[in-house]
Amino acid sequence: MYTKANARLECLKKNIAGIRACINEACAATGRKSSEITLMAVTKYASEEDIRLLISLNSITEVGENKVQSVKTRWKEGNLSDLRKKICLHLIGHLQTNKAKTAVQIFDSIDSIDSIKIASAVNRHAAEAGKIMPALIQVKISGSETQSGIALEEAAGLLNAVRQMKNIDIRGYMAIAPAHVQPEEIKKAFLEVKKIFDRDFKQCASPGKTYVLSLGMSGDYMEAIYAGSTMIRIGSAIFK
Repeated sequence: MYTKANARLECLKKNIAGIRACINEACAATGRKSSEITLMAVTKYASEEDIRLLISLNSITEVGENKVQSVKTRWKEGNLSDLRKKICLHLIGHLQTNKAKTAVQIFDSIDSIDSIKIASAVNRHAAEAGKIMPALIQVKISGSETQSGIALEEAAGLLNAVRQMKNIDIRGYMAIAPAHVQPEEIKKAFLEVKKIFDRDFKQCASPGKTYVLSLGMSGDYMEAIYAGSTMIRIGSAIFK
């Protein structure tokens, strides 16, 4: 019997297939391999039913959440706790120092380090937990006062400082595109991040080590791939 759940599953599969097709198109245009692009599902506004459907089909393995508390109630203690080991869980929202201990405990990667203060808190709590915390530095490429991130020109200084911390493994940069600008302006901003990413990470590449450039969301992931992103963060385009 064709149920409402079947219909929703078909819709989600179609959405994922459409995104994969666009990834292939962008990679073909830039001479890249689609296997270079990691698709992260941003589940901030997604229903638990939708998330469960996609994970059951192995359609998503990387998940991004914006808030520490929502992850605690959803993935650690709530209805999705049985699926926790099937995904890699990223914090992609701003982290406050008073939430750093919980973030270290429940996330697999913290992708929004943007200050020495936050990095120090994460490093301290990771040491207490006996773990090395994978992380990205978030850089700011928009003029929005509400958007987090460190200025491009200050990113290298923060990176060098965090690299001295024994319990953080910095793996790359993350950025959010400026809002309400044309695609070419978005691509230009992404290319600025790609430039410092190549400068700060590619020169220290080593066998078996993968670095991450996390650029692109539902409305601009094509521009991000054109600019060199290796991880795109997609929410509404999957769960629409």
